[in-house]
Amino acid sequence: MSENPGMFNEGSLNDILDRIDQSLPILIAGPTASGKSALAMEIAARTGGPIINADAMQVFADWRILTARPSAEAEAMVPHALYGHVPGHLEYSVGRWLRDLAPLLDGPTPVIVGGTGLYFTALTEGLAPIPEIPNEVRRIAMKRITSGDINKLLGELDPETRARIDGRNPMRVQRAWEVQTATGRGLAAWQDETDPPLLPPASAAAILVDAPRDWLNERIERRFARMLSDGLLDEVRANAPAWHPARPSAKAIGAPALIAHVRGETSLDDAREAAIIATRRFAKRQRSWFRSRMSGWQKMRPLPDMSGSA
Repeated sequence: MSENPGMFNEGSLNDILDRIDQSLPILIAGPTASGKSALAMEIAARTGGPIINADAMQVFADWRILTARPSAEAEAMVPHALYGHVPGHLEYSVGRWLRDLAPLLDGPTPVIVGGTGLYFTALTEGLAPIPEIPNEVRRIAMKRITSGDINKLLGELDPETRARIDGRNPMRVQRAWEVQTATGRGLAAWQDETDPPLLPPASAAAILVDAPRDWLNERIERRFARMLSDGLLDEVRANAPAWHPARPSAKAIGAPALIAHVRGETSLDDAREAAIIATRRFAKRQRSWFRSRMSGWQKMRPLPDMSGSA
């Protein structure tokens, strides 16, 4: 990665490729609906490498449309990996993702794309050697989070961990509480013992799609309309019988509101509004993470011809 990151001007894909080392794995991060998956498709089609998922929700098998996973047609055009390979009832961690990713780095030079900042941070900065969390601890944490106990969980964390995590993000608070409860040590202490990274910064060409807020908000709304026309409600109905808020894949943005709609508990208009608002809030958290943790990445505005949804 460049030590003096700049901002790519809006222009052709060739402009981007001319400025990065295509012999290195290419990392593409960006908020939801910023067009990063379409960019990855364009680049992979030219470089000949596979596309590897770096989105924590797109790993699950039960949500393709809602999580904006690449279509079956896209997957047939360019090799894709780590998409939809985890059953929705199973836990999946950043450590598991790194283990699944590691052998893929030995093949053709990949394009690694997604919106989960923690995945990219673990990949390029290393991952703390935290033991597996017992299921019972995770069940207690999930129950407390779903009951609105996030502030109490946050208050139970050690001061150093509280200062490091995003206290408004339920997933981050839950993870920190689980680690402290299961190990007797705060997450911050574990992070200070981080292992060497699988892909050091100098060994990758890293791009951050820096999407303007208003542009992104409009894209989120248009994308949701497209999801509905692509059969989103059928997908929700298929997931409804097994859906539970504690299910790992239930964290998909918009899932609770849509499940409530197909169960007859709310109108489609209300579900649509709730899903769009939740997605916009999620995008805001992503952009905050990227600004604070990916300042060294090459930044680019979305290309004018950038299509696709993710």
